[in-house]
Amino acid sequence: MSNRAGGPPPIVYILGIIAISLGFWSLKDTLFSFANKPLSVISSDPDELLILGDTFSGYSTFRSPEFNEELEKSGISISFENEFDQGERATRLEKDSADLIVTTLDQYLKHQPEGKIVGLIDRTVGADAVVLNTPKYSQLKSLNDLSQLIAQGQPLSLAYAADTPSEFLAQVLDIRFDGFNLSDFNQLKVAEASEAWQELQDPNQNIAVAVLWEPFVSQAREQGHTIVLSSEDAPNAILDVIVASDDLIQENEEKLTDFLSTYYRWMDQSARDNSQLKTLIQTDGNLSASQADLVIDGIDFFTSVEAGRWMEDGILSKRIEATAAILVLSGQLPQVPLANELYSDRFIAEAVANTQSLIELVKADDPELATFLTGETNTQQPQAQQLTPEAIQSSQPIGDLEVRGEVKFGVGSAAIATEGQQTLAQLAVEINEFNTETVAIRVIGHTSQTGSATLNQRLSQQRAEAVVQYLKNQAVNHNILAEGKGFSEPLSGVPANDSRNQRTEIRLVRINQ
Repeated sequence: MSNRAGGPPPIVYILGIIAISLGFWSLKDTLFSFANKPLSVISSDPDELLILGDTFSGYSTFRSPEFNEELEKSGISISFENEFDQGERATRLEKDSADLIVTTLDQYLKHQPEGKIVGLIDRTVGADAVVLNTPKYSQLKSLNDLSQLIAQGQPLSLAYAADTPSEFLAQVLDIRFDGFNLSDFNQLKVAEASEAWQELQDPNQNIAVAVLWEPFVSQAREQGHTIVLSSEDAPNAILDVIVASDDLIQENEEKLTDFLSTYYRWMDQSARDNSQLKTLIQTDGNLSASQADLVIDGIDFFTSVEAGRWMEDGILSKRIEATAAILVLSGQLPQVPLANELYSDRFIAEAVANTQSLIELVKADDPELATFLTGETNTQQPQAQQLTPEAIQSSQPIGDLEVRGEVKFGVGSAAIATEGQQTLAQLAVEINEFNTETVAIRVIGHTSQTGSATLNQRLSQQRAEAVVQYLKNQAVNHNILAEGKGFSEPLSGVPANDSRNQRTEIRLVRINQ
């Protein structure tokens, strides 16, 4: 029995009201105990959906026998198959040899199979990270330090798992950070993060940087490696999605709707009380309890309401455009696609309506649960705790953002020219991709050696302050510090009076670590 969006609350929630009045309210009981008692006879021969994915822990639910049992009560069963070749995964969806694929947003955009995004699974918030080999190269603490090593002529390698979020993070570094170029490294592409971690530990290798995921990120930190950037710092960079084939969308809307409704009902309960989910991830991934904790703490799973809001309010469109821009700039995609043609929210409408009914039932007695189910706490950028200038200056550098264009000022002035304003407006968009709780900004102004040191020091400080104010006017809410250096730090190999020394650096630093 289906309940379409806008219809009456399903019986599971009506019975939930009775449970509340009797003092027996329990989220798990309401979601499953009543739902597990079918109101009508269901076919003993459920239609099977074939899902292609991989061994990522965020996909553990799709491999769960208990979840499959829950689906069978709606007349559906699923078969999950590992297909590690992302291109083949997309091809099989197009050829109708698979009904659904689970994948990352960047891989979906890269291959663009004949199918649409119909659900959002999770975003990683620390499970993936860029790790520097500080034990081997003691001076290596930031991306800027990597540039200096390369400038010294040292042959360096970078290890990552190909066709995974690790590769996408490497591309983000290449596009977003000044002086970091993938072409400068011997790129060691491996099958998965455990191999990259082994290579990083090998003293006979010249691995300077590796992109890993948990539990190897925490192991690297414990052994003295520097975590220079993680998905906690850029919490919307890596997004996992459910993609349905065009055939499934066109021919069996009800089956797809029932599948998503059951999935989100399961995840709404599992994410609220994640003990069952942790056990599943531990068993599924053959992990210890502590390793499973690290994995699940680095992943934010979407509730149905949150997924629906991302689709309806255009948040997903913006993520598609931002992700596609990275792929275009790295040569992986010819152009940014029309985002709103790549997904549909109509198949999760029933799941959203179900959860909204539940929210109405619990918000008076359990407002914390009601807020959790909306998913609002996962998407709101928190207000940064104000830090002192000294705290920002002493924080671990990440690297300098690539400034695409010039930040120009009037001659001998701190007034930002029109071209500079356009550059800063784009920089503001890029800065807002980063977490205000873990990333702060140092705006560093430099001048050439023309005029007195005192004059240039004052001018560089005023220009840095003008940039900070402009960024704040563009809704940059991070801790941000203006620093003037005058002509004390000329570019290497550039004459001190050369105009190229008149520059503004946008340096990201990690805070609260």
